[in-house]
Amino acid sequence: MKIAVLKETAAGETRVAATPETVKKLASLGASLAVETSAGAASSISDADYVEAGAEVGPATVVVKDADLVMGVQAPDVAALAGAKPGAWVAATFDPFGQRERVDAYAKAGLEALAMEFMPRITRAQSMDVLSSQSNLAGYKAVIAAADQYGRAFPMMMTAAGTISAAKVFVMGVGVAGLQAIATAKRLGAQVSATDVRPETAEQIKSLGGKPVFAEGLEASGEGGYAAELTEEQKAAQAEMVSAHIAKQDIVITTALIPGRAAPRLVSDAQIATMKHGSVIFDLAVAQGGNVEGSVADQVVEKHGVHIMGFSNTPAHLAADASALFSRNLFNFLSAFWDKEANKPVLDEEIGDAIRLTKGGEVVNARLKG
Repeated sequence: MKIAVLKETAAGETRVAATPETVKKLASLGASLAVETSAGAASSISDADYVEAGAEVGPATVVVKDADLVMGVQAPDVAALAGAKPGAWVAATFDPFGQRERVDAYAKAGLEALAMEFMPRITRAQSMDVLSSQSNLAGYKAVIAAADQYGRAFPMMMTAAGTISAAKVFVMGVGVAGLQAIATAKRLGAQVSATDVRPETAEQIKSLGGKPVFAEGLEASGEGGYAAELTEEQKAAQAEMVSAHIAKQDIVITTALIPGRAAPRLVSDAQIATMKHGSVIFDLAVAQGGNVEGSVADQVVEKHGVHIMGFSNTPAHLAADASALFSRNLFNFLSAFWDKEANKPVLDEEIGDAIRLTKGGEVVNARLKG
């Protein structure tokens, strides 16, 4: 089985779908690896590193020729896959709801698109979950970037010249990214509080040293560990709680996402106006429409003396580590289903049907057809 890895072409994308580590592991299963020249350069991986690991390195047309499987961080354009075998698999993130035309193009080309972001959140698939691995890094980076923008110290410091108070950090949304943001801010010495619409997250917040802050009676737990969309009454209750708490904070990290929909609005302009001058808000959901009114991807916007920021691709700011984790997710996925006799992965229904977008010239995923 030939596996091809192309250089990412999306703006600002620094990650790569295979590292020398995973090249060796895939080769040990019986696959042959071909990597496009300079594919790993932005992740500090040289072509020589790939060659040493056992991969063929060359131009895209050579790499993709007769490929049975193409691995990517973001799904490549269909035109880049000319020369791959008919019905070849492409395992990558597809943004199926936001980039439906790309999914349709894959179906028309007869390719089998496997959307890694549709990986079910079940125990046996945890090691294959690219959203979790990348969100973990994103939560960390959000705090580090916000701390740099804040321009003050995080921990309390007692000096001969007087005491510096600890920064107050408020994390909104306690998924994978939010939990890592809590842990990172706490390690830096901040006073950390956090909120979510799922009451069961209170114990997780406490376990990391944070203070849970919840609107009374709020309950909006959804499927797969995500929050459900709030009713108008719930939104009002949450907004009232946030308004009372946010004015006292130095840094706010927002992380809320609802799969297949625009990010929910968590912080309004009026709430921003109550915050202290010099405060920072990092909107991790800015690329999906934003949790914060007025946030703009990859820009620092100042409103009411508050700096609002967020990256369109936060994991890409930690390219080496993000690539290492993403590529391991891909290897864990392929190796879990590897059939030695067929010398290729054979997917089961539970995971295969969940992530498969296209097959046989049609869009087959139930989430896209419903």
